[in-house]
Amino acid sequence: MAKLTKEEIVASLKEMTVLELNDLVKAVEEEFGVTAAAPVAAAAAAPAEEEVAKGPVSVNLVLKAVGPTKVAVIKAVQAITGLGLMDAKKLVDGAPCNIKENISESEANAHKEALVAAGAEVEIK
Repeated sequence: MAKLTKEEIVASLKEMTVLELNDLVKAVEEEFGVTAAAPVAAAAAAPAEEEVAKGPVSVNLVLKAVGPTKVAVIKAVQAITGLGLMDAKKLVDGAPCNIKENISESEANAHKEALVAAGAEVEIK
């Protein structure tokens, strides 16, 4: 049998469906007694690359105003930041201020929902 080049192997992999690739991985694992841990990590990295193309990598969660329920906002800030009660109160009293910096957009949206539910005005920058 003729030896295949890397380019030929890659070209044939590009033509395979996901199910065919899955079967190939299982066959290689059985044949050589190995597990495919690296491809799982590579597959997890692919969605992160897609997020970069969609928008900013990291955002800041900004507390613009406390609103009518200051205690609820302090508790929400405390839960989000992991700060103690007094530190969370100082942070809320200093509004407008950054609650969390350099976080993912999905994490920021989740925290924003919690703060808005507590009665705060929040902005994602």
